[in-house]
Amino acid sequence: MGLFDKIKDKLFKSRENTTAKMDELVESYSRPAEKKGPYRPLEDDFFEDLTDILIMADVGIKTSELAVSRLRETCDRERIGDPGEARLALQGILIDIMGNEPLHLKSPMVLLVIGVNGMGKTTSIGKLATRFKTVGRKVILCAGDTFRAAAADQLTVWAERADVPIIKQQEGADSAAVVFDAVRAAKARYADILLVDTAGRLHNKNHLMEELRKIGRVVQREYPEATLKALLVIDATTGQNGLQQAQVFKDVADLDGIILTKLDGTAKGGIAIAIRQELGLPVRYIGVGEQLDDLEPFEAKAFVEAIF
Repeated sequence: MGLFDKIKDKLFKSRENTTAKMDELVESYSRPAEKKGPYRPLEDDFFEDLTDILIMADVGIKTSELAVSRLRETCDRERIGDPGEARLALQGILIDIMGNEPLHLKSPMVLLVIGVNGMGKTTSIGKLATRFKTVGRKVILCAGDTFRAAAADQLTVWAERADVPIIKQQEGADSAAVVFDAVRAAKARYADILLVDTAGRLHNKNHLMEELRKIGRVVQREYPEATLKALLVIDATTGQNGLQQAQVFKDVADLDGIILTKLDGTAKGGIAIAIRQELGLPVRYIGVGEQLDDLEPFEAKAFVEAIF
């Protein structure tokens, strides 16, 4: 199964929800074949209804209005009066908004994975480890979330499933100390990628910021040759709340992109577009299932076409 077909299959809920509404809209504004004649601009109501559909798909008010505004300009410039053609033009605009910015793997690399509990952070780390190992990278996991009970145990399960080593300490240990041990292990074993789980505490942003800074200092001091990146995990089913979470983390951390999980479980996959436009953060990977290989590099064209 190709990437587009797999994403289309996994995004069934979003596709059925958005596509059905879009089909109804196009049909309701289509002119009968026998009445087609000279160019006639699309009605304002069409663009307003289209904006509503995008907002209901969790694209967000600002991004929906931006996309439809660009569509109006495109339709005027290219004299598009057919709603079906306008729909295709909209897809192109959304693809352009999303863009493609894959995460370029370098060796050695330290990849911090952050996000609040319950977003699929630990699962995403396990899937990343599997994906990286599959393409020939030597991977080590670091259980840097020492705050949440059993976090290290859960990450250990994923390390075993991915068949990669894990560095951990007892619950309550200093996370920076665990990262220090993991860096030493990564250097000694000539690892390509060190994946670090981090605690996701939003109730105290100052504490979170300081913790991430400590981890960063350890990596830069002990592993200066490594490329340091940070990815934020967001649950797609949380919709606009996920966008707000992303804003908080962006305020306290230097993020390099988003992992958007549980897209197979939501009928509103447009949140990916809202995150990209409103926060300026690229979506690097999307989670579309529970299996180890259900984490896909984000591809804007496949994603937009799968939903529409």
